[in-house]
Amino acid sequence: MSLKKQFSKTKPVCKVTFSLPKEAITTGNQVMVLGEFNDWDPAKGIPMKATKGGYAAVLELEAGRNYQFRYLIDNHTWENDWAADDYVPSPYAGVNNSVVMIPAKPLAKKVAAKRSVAKAKADDLKKIEGIGPKIASLLKEAGIVTFADLGKAKQAILKEVLANAGKRYQMHDPKTWPKQAKLAAKGDWDALKKLQDELKSGK
Repeated sequence: MSLKKQFSKTKPVCKVTFSLPKEAITTGNQVMVLGEFNDWDPAKGIPMKATKGGYAAVLELEAGRNYQFRYLIDNHTWENDWAADDYVPSPYAGVNNSVVMIPAKPLAKKVAAKRSVAKAKADDLKKIEGIGPKIASLLKEAGIVTFADLGKAKQAILKEVLANAGKRYQMHDPKTWPKQAKLAAKGDWDALKKLQDELKSGK
């Protein structure tokens, strides 16, 4: 389950729903969210309430920046978010922190899917040269879930999706993605392979 984000229409803030499945908690029942937003201080930890599938908490955060965080179970066991926007090394060797990315504003309305993503039959966008699992996930969150969707997507929208995901994704060039996607949508795999053989990292 990905991090749910709800932007305010009047203030530069976003309500983020943090959730941890019960499978991640083998023992214990006291779970809280700690991160840069509360100075990693257990005394300021955000308590998570038990839900049907695990634990959840809602926190209002300033938009336009990224936040590192983790979950603390019973004050001694740390756990990362299973579907964080990113993971970065912590000051401790071999330990990563989860990251929630909050753009300054939600994606343009024309990016948002007008139909339910859950009802849409998603295509494997990773078949497009230059798109990996994380970028495929970002596109899906933006409502681009099929080859047809990607084939119609404008460059400005694709670049906006990448830019809002952080600096590490801004280096990707989506210029050829719609062209590849149109071939995939038609099932012209031979032509797609020929095109991809001419490309390098999707460019």
